[in-house]
Amino acid sequence: MPKLPKAREIEKVLKSLGYVLSRQSGSHAIFKNTEGKRIVIPIHGGKEISIGVFLAILSDLNMTKEEFWEKK
Repeated sequence: MPKLPKAREIEKVLKSLGYVLSRQSGSHAIFKNTEGKRIVIPIHGGKEISIGVFLAILSDLNMTKEEFWEKK
């Protein structure tokens, strides 16, 4: 199984792409960029993000897995 990121790793990549934490609702952090695009990250105590959620985030960012790991 491929390596999956933790929420903090996704947060780091989002910040490097210009996203800022807009708000947090329970265990979900909502990040927005200057264009108003929104990305939601589930934060569950340092656990890895599920493959489906990770692929959805990559799709929203128009990014491949390789590009994501290079940004990290």
